[in-house]
Amino acid sequence: MKRNFFTSSILGAATLCTALLLPVLAQAAPVDIGGVKLEDRVTVAGQPLLLNGAGIRYKAVFKVYTAGLYLGQKAETPEAVLAATGPRRMTITMLRDIDSAELGKLFSRGMEDNMERAAFSKLIPGVLRMSQVFSDHKKLVAGDTFLIDWIPGTGTVLTIKGTVEGEPFKEPEFFNALMRIWLGPKPADWMLKDALLGIKKK
Repeated sequence: MKRNFFTSSILGAATLCTALLLPVLAQAAPVDIGGVKLEDRVTVAGQPLLLNGAGIRYKAVFKVYTAGLYLGQKAETPEAVLAATGPRRMTITMLRDIDSAELGKLFSRGMEDNMERAAFSKLIPGVLRMSQVFSDHKKLVAGDTFLIDWIPGTGTVLTIKGTVEGEPFKEPEFFNALMRIWLGPKPADWMLKDALLGIKKK
């Protein structure tokens, strides 16, 4: 009798634990975007971040890369993303081979197109250094990933293929200038902009 009661208690506890864990496991499931698996939660500078949105950058009909935006809390507008406090991350995984110097130029142009001239001028040293970092890599191939992290008190940290590239970009506006490439008034891809903001097409 005692054995049956003990066994039942163990089974009951196991069932309860499973029931409690299932929603957590379901929430932690990676998201598949264009064959690239993105975790729905990451940790940057010791802070947990949530996947705000993710999508694919297209050029004409060609898939160029998958992008994912991570924030401390969900944001549905560019203004909310740019005003967010705490660490933030943009992750990009290439879906095709590309000349990395050309990608650096496109990023620089995207920053310039989405900023006032005076504000962009102040960031030119950082923009030139970023362009050089991409040029040094010569080529990015399908599957290569790079991260753009904003870490308060440190700056913008660029990590390409798992390696941190040089010193952080300390200008506070540099990270937001990069974010405007995808979230500004002239985004690289309007559909990707909506995807990063978690806006679903009706």
